[in-house]
Parts: sequence; C-alpha cells; structure tokens
Amino acid sequence: MTGSDEQPSFTLAYVPGVTPGKWVRKWAERMPDVPLDLVQVSAADAADLVRGGEADMVLLRFPTDRTGLHAIPLYTETTVVVVPKDHVISAVDEVTSEDLADELVLHPLDDTLGWERPPGQPAIERPATTGDAIELVAAGVGLLVVPQSLARLHHRKDLVYRPLTDAPQSRVALSWLEEETTDLMEQFIGIVRGRTVNSTRGRPQTPPEEKRKRPAETKKPTGRPKPRGAGNSRGGRHGKPRRR
Repeated sequence: MTGSDEQPSFTLAYVPGVTPGKWVRKWAERMPDVPLDLVQVSAADAADLVRGGEADMVLLRFPTDRTGLHAIPLYTETTVVVVPKDHVISAVDEVTSEDLADELVLHPLDDTLGWERPPGQPAIERPATTGDAIELVAAGVGLLVVPQSLARLHHRKDLVYRPLTDAPQSRVALSWLEEETTDLMEQFIGIVRGRTVNSTRGRPQTPPEEKRKRPAETKKPTGRPKPRGAGNSRGGRHGKPRRR
C-alpha cells in the first residue's frame, strides 16, 4: 500500500494452494526499492480483503463474488480426488464421477469448486476446512475432491490423488478494485502476464532513430569525348595500331 509520506510498498494476498513465488522474485528484480508484502487469506475472504483496502491485489479462485473487482484469469487447475494409498482408485490413472457413486465424498465448508454437492454419498456433517477433510480421508472416513494445488498443499505419504475428469474446475485469477489501477499494479500485471522488462506497455515509447541519410549519388558521366588515346591501350579508338 502507498501513503503520501511513506515509502511505496505493495501488498499481495493469495489463497491457499496458489504459489506466487516466481512472480515475487521477478518483482524483487524489477522493483528493488518497493517491498512486496505477502498475505495468505482464505478463499472465502480473498475478495473482501481487497475491497477493504487491506491488499493492493489478490490471487484468488473462481467462482467468487466479483462485484467491484477487476479480474485477470491466469490458469485453470485440474480437479482431483484424494484417496488413501491402498484404495482401489490408486491403481488407475483417472476417474469419473460415476466411479465415486458408492463412495462417501467429503464436502468441506471452504470448498472452492462451487458445486452444491460433490458426487458420491454425502457425509452426515461437513468438515470445517479442507485440512480437516484431509485428516478424515487419512483416517479412512471418506474421499475428497479438490483442485490439484490443494491436494499438493496437504500432501501426506499415506494419501494419493487422481484426476477427476468430469468435475468442475477451479480458475486462479489476479484481482483488484475496479476504480483503482496504480502504476505498481500495472507493474505486477506485466509480471504475471510475462511481459519483459523492456516492454513499452505503460511507459513512454522511445522515439525511433533518425533514418540515416543516403550518401550522395555518384554523378553520371557528362558524355564529353575521351581524350585521344584513352581507348584501347594498343592503339586508337578501334584498336588498330597507329602508323608512325
């Protein structure tokens, strides 16, 4: 955040599972005089953190309430089902919702996929968080469907995950207030979009170099007759030897 009498700074919030490290490193290279502060926020609170002015921008997941916000979709995550390592699903490469029809599938309250109900059989109670649901899967209570980044975040040696091909997918986006796009925000947008440091976006264009003047053209001969004897070195104009 930037104040009138304070050193400029930039605050970036991000939801669990999103890894902004590569963009933070780029920022440090390009903007060494402007510190970037990272704030982790729950998926449910991500948009409100920006609306409340507690962060300049946020990396969040769709679906979410986008009222009053700009958003640039960055990538779409693979949806996976998390199962115990010895579960039958661990033996296949991918599954469909039909394969989960007889399984108890947990639906945490902080679910990020936006569906009313996952496939399979519902549990009696919904776990409070994805972390709580992971613990239940490890205890053999049920299975869990999440974006792949969350499965990686909560990785355990006794669990594995497989792609669920027909489930909703989560999209990660960069978001900020509609009425406020500062120069620092433009810099970060350029970084996540892969613009080079020499990109002309948002900065004055370098005037083109002046075209070099062409060297003066060589004048054509005037057509004046050559001096006598300037023809063939052996004689006159027709190459015949001269009489002495």
